[in-house]
This record gives sequence, structure tokens and C-alpha cells, in this order.
Amino acid sequence: MIREYTAAAACGVVLAVLLEVLVLRTGMFRDRRFWTAVGIVACFQLLVNGVLTCPPIVSYDPAQILGPRVVCAPIEDLGFGFAMVTATIGVWRRITPRPGGP
Repeated sequence: MIREYTAAAACGVVLAVLLEVLVLRTGMFRDRRFWTAVGIVACFQLLVNGVLTCPPIVSYDPAQILGPRVVCAPIEDLGFGFAMVTATIGVWRRITPRPGGP
């Protein structure tokens, strides 16, 4: 059985990493500031996910997720958060002019 939510989260992570490594090439995966930003976003994401999924205001079909949860939310939500932050920061770094650059 294909777990759609899990597959979508995994595709998001893979596509965001491929975008950075093959297209944007900003070098952000070697930058400690990127990983700090990802950690900060994950903390707030888990806080909001906890508020939404513990009561439960938002619920997930158990057949569409792997099962492990972090603060009541499916582990896949962290994958989506990583993909969004990675793609956004990568594009931002690519289009922002650098000092001393052309």
C-alpha cells in the first residue's frame, strides 16, 4: 500500500535536496546558519503541530502515514518543513546579490 502523505513528504525532501545540489548550488548544506535556521523552524513547527494535532483539531488518516509521531504530529510533517525551508532559503540565496559580486 502506498502511504500518500509519506510519499509526498519524502518526495518533497528529495526534490528540495536535488534542487540545491544540482540547480541552485548555494552551498547552504555546509553553512551552520542554514542548519540553525532549520532547527529553529522545526522547534516552532513542532509547537504549532502540537497545538493542532494533540486536541485533535487536525487529524491524519493512519493508513496514509508511517505512524511515528513527534509532539502528536506525524514524523512526515518534519520532512515537509525541511523541504519548504530548504527550497525557500536556497532560492533566496540564489537570487540575492552578494557583496563584491556582479
